Amino acid sequence: MFDLGGVVIGIDFGRAFRSWARDARCDPAAITTQFRMDDAYERHERGELDAVGYFACLRNSLGIDLSDEDFLCGWNDIYLDPVEGIEQLLREASHRFPLYGFTNSNPSHREIWSVLIQRELTYFRSIFLSSDLGIRKPEPRAFSLIASITERPTSSFLFFDDTAENVIGAKEAGMQALLVRSLDDVRDALGKLGVDIT
Repeated sequence: MFDLGGVVIGIDFGRAFRSWARDARCDPAAITTQFRMDDAYERHERGELDAVGYFACLRNSLGIDLSDEDFLCGWNDIYLDPVEGIEQLLREASHRFPLYGFTNSNPSHREIWSVLIQRELTYFRSIFLSSDLGIRKPEPRAFSLIASITERPTSSFLFFDDTAENVIGAKEAGMQALLVRSLDDVRDALGKLGVDIT
């Protein structure tokens, strides 16, 4: 099971900060300093707060008065290209194992990354979104829920994520999990499982 942002597709929140700063005519560094993955952020990722509600919270926390459209433009600009080489690894791994994705994400972002990594997504049996599940990483219950939905024991999963706390959450749920710092980490782990990565 793969995280998406940072593992399958590149991500850069700085692009959102620069976009918002340009529209608000302020220093991007000020937004970078003020932005937090706070309670509103987590509620948005759990589907408890829609984009309009989240942007209202951002107006207060960042101290900038942007339209919903301006916020959305920057918010959706955080995605880069697919991670170079990941498609080959997914393709080869899918010949041996069922693949799943699990991402902390929201409907606005799904509209973007579902297009940018359209080809990579074809190798997954299912993609699980925190906003659909109503629970997000790193909560161990999120991983247990996915195991239940897929009708597979948690111990049968190997989870790849670029955030340490998410790896810890997966392990607490009983999954095998690996912190991804580069594509080589994924390649080496799959190679040990017999995936032909030449």
